[in-house]
Amino acid sequence: MTLARDDIVTAARAWISTPYRHQASCRSAGCDCLGLVRGVWRDVYGVEPEAPPPYSPDWGEAGAVEHILDAARRNMTEIMLDDMRGGDVIVFRMRERRIAKHMAILSGPSTMIHAQSGDCVREISLAPYWRRHIVAAFALPGVVD
Repeated sequence: MTLARDDIVTAARAWISTPYRHQASCRSAGCDCLGLVRGVWRDVYGVEPEAPPPYSPDWGEAGAVEHILDAARRNMTEIMLDDMRGGDVIVFRMRERRIAKHMAILSGPSTMIHAQSGDCVREISLAPYWRRHIVAAFALPGVVD
């Protein structure tokens, strides 16, 4: 299957305004950052590649296993940060010496779509704050330029 970057971004934009809900992945009803990526994956592929294990709201502060990075590496193609483009998934490490715990979908050269606790899915600027915390970027399978 081939997939256009614009199709990924269009699918992600359909999630905008979905309220934040921990561990959820249901457009319009609720999602967290992982749930957004899972939902967009379902929208473009029809089925998820794997089910995530249950996780607590503070799993990124208390955990030591890189669940997000490991799963991303199993299911997507890691790319150089300089090569990321609209439709790519970006992963963030929010604190030094902590695991990566946030993800978003790049929607343009300087914008991303993400779900953040206490808010809803939004398309925002990939401001210096966010750029500083990017730890990895991934292309979805079959994406074409």
